[in-house]
Amino acid sequence: MTRIGRRPHLLKEHLEAVGRLAAGFAPREDMKVPALATGRWHDLGKYRRHFQNRIREENGFEAHLEPDHGGDRDHSTAGALWALREDLRLLPLAMAIAGHHCGLSDQEKFKERVRRPEKTAQLQDALAQGIPKDIQATPSGLTVAPLLKLSPHRLEFWTRMLFSTLCDADFLDTEWFFDASRGAERKVEVALAQLADGLRASLDKKQSGAPDTVVNQVRREVLSAVLAAAPSSPGVFSLTVPTGGGKTLTSMAFALEHARVHGHKRVIVAIPYTSIIEQSAAVYREAFGELGHAVIEHHSAVDPLKETALNRVASENWDAPVIVTTTVQLLESLFAHRPSACRKLHNIAHSVIVLDEAQTLPPSLLTTILDGLGTLVEDYGCSVVICTATQPALGRRPALPEGFASIRELVPPEVRAFERLRRVRVRWPSSREPTSYAELAEAVAREQDVLVVVHRRDDARKLCALIDALVGGEGKTLHLSALMCPEHRSVVLEDIKARKRRGEPVRLVATQLVEAGVDLDFAVVYRSMAGMDALGQAAGRCNREGLLAGLGELRVYEAETAPPPGVLRAAMDVTRTLLVQRPDLDLFAPENFRLFFERLYANASRDGKGIQDSRKALQFEAVAGKFKLVEDGWSAPVVVPYAGCEPWLEALKKAGPSRERLRALQRFTVTVPRKVREAWVAREWAQVASDTVVFLGPEHRSTAYDPRFGLMPDKVGVLDPGTLIPG
Repeated sequence: MTRIGRRPHLLKEHLEAVGRLAAGFAPREDMKVPALATGRWHDLGKYRRHFQNRIREENGFEAHLEPDHGGDRDHSTAGALWALREDLRLLPLAMAIAGHHCGLSDQEKFKERVRRPEKTAQLQDALAQGIPKDIQATPSGLTVAPLLKLSPHRLEFWTRMLFSTLCDADFLDTEWFFDASRGAERKVEVALAQLADGLRASLDKKQSGAPDTVVNQVRREVLSAVLAAAPSSPGVFSLTVPTGGGKTLTSMAFALEHARVHGHKRVIVAIPYTSIIEQSAAVYREAFGELGHAVIEHHSAVDPLKETALNRVASENWDAPVIVTTTVQLLESLFAHRPSACRKLHNIAHSVIVLDEAQTLPPSLLTTILDGLGTLVEDYGCSVVICTATQPALGRRPALPEGFASIRELVPPEVRAFERLRRVRVRWPSSREPTSYAELAEAVAREQDVLVVVHRRDDARKLCALIDALVGGEGKTLHLSALMCPEHRSVVLEDIKARKRRGEPVRLVATQLVEAGVDLDFAVVYRSMAGMDALGQAAGRCNREGLLAGLGELRVYEAETAPPPGVLRAAMDVTRTLLVQRPDLDLFAPENFRLFFERLYANASRDGKGIQDSRKALQFEAVAGKFKLVEDGWSAPVVVPYAGCEPWLEALKKAGPSRERLRALQRFTVTVPRKVREAWVAREWAQVASDTVVFLGPEHRSTAYDPRFGLMPDKVGVLDPGTLIPG
């Protein structure tokens, strides 16, 4: 029992409520009774005399936390043991109960835990205090029969979904008691059908006022074809549209109409980069008009000045009509083990999932990704839309047995979208001889509207200096790389657009971060030799709006340096091989992209970490550790001294971390190797503002963060001479 004010929160009341909620959340019929059981049994350990005394003494939320599996705060093992008493084969229920505070553990670790004599004693103590008979009772219809029909990987995923229903139900019932206002904030009184109608009206209005250009003709035909396919049975679809074909709103229109026809509960759009998320979410909100509040962004760079209360609470469990999130957030949640990450899983079921820029899926995790998405489609009522101009080859074949059994393309061949929207001429390198940066700088200096994409950050800085020397002054050439914080990059993007409006020359040197979804348009693009996917994305920044009198030019060059080892280098090698075999390789032909990805995936180790074996063995914690789309174990963020950062940093120092302050500071971070950051802190070149936020020390700020190139790691620790001048 917990008492807030005069009203006690009875344990029996909580267990019954969590059971009802969990059963209601269950995404499969064969999960409803198990979910009811886990909800009723998850806190049986709280009936222990010692635990009830603690609750009465501490009288608050903290009293209910279970920081680890040991000690006298353990109240989850008793329920797990009670489930196993019914039948040892109810292991998934027991593991879900045992993990509802600390996370799903590996099967071996769980079994070791429940075998300890003191854990059995905790259950006996709880029973001795008089657990109500209706809470103890096995719900009618609870049987292991459905579990025995599942393959090992399907059973693992079933366990995750069950765990999700329990975690979300437990969070919500506790939240409603301690802070009922949050439950009110969570309500989104907008139906998908309303959004579908609103978007159709918005698109009709937009198209009726648009000039009758080829681009707009193609957009209308693509939209019409895609909407005509919306009643198709649920499954996996591809939406292959060239840059400028309107895929952002077209994919949403299909998803909403498909959801309306088949009763899906929400649309989830997963995008690889936060810059595209913010851009796409703004497009959706504008198209939905007064219903735009139904769009929830869930990513680390949401501007706290724009974030709503609804966005904060709905992003916890994705209980909203439209979710716009990162590919990392979506896929890593499918294979996470912590309650906070897993509670949203049951709300992913029965959704339409749009995978934007799907060519960015890492080949090294492809087996697990395709298995997970395939399970969502086959077992949990989802449809998946693979959306990109550079379509990956994810269909099942002998070389990719884990691929999707069926992928239906939404844009029919007769639309001829790529042929009609061809706005770029590709000039391939004449030999494998590298073009020196001095030669490249001379070529770029002759252009007035040009983007150069290089392999490495050092390459970008070197090339900028060479071009500056040719065009008459330092700073004439613009620069973008990941060593610039997001706020800095946003300022540069606005500067580019402003220069173009004024008719000034624009020469931009950037790393590959500009290649997916960034709204830039140049007459000429130079791109260092790379994978066909990267080259295709670079071409999407060339004559993007089709405003040139003729074709834009993508000029591919062999660089002095190579891309980083791994998938980027492997992709470049595949492109080179295709060029040898097909000297006139058409970069815009979908069949060539299919061939490129088939070869790339065939040569890749698609499950090199053995994640599928770990899943089969119910090693949930191990899987979560292995399944990382971004290998962030070696990297860590540092807050850099860019304009606007200081007030948030000072607020953090004085008042401590909050969601608002941490999200604001995300806009001022740069990622560096973790060991480098640790060395900076040890030398006091960087400081810790809270448990997790590290910022550059004040003596090293102006030299370490360049106003043009961003963070200069080799200058961290170099004193600013200005600090040595008295006064």
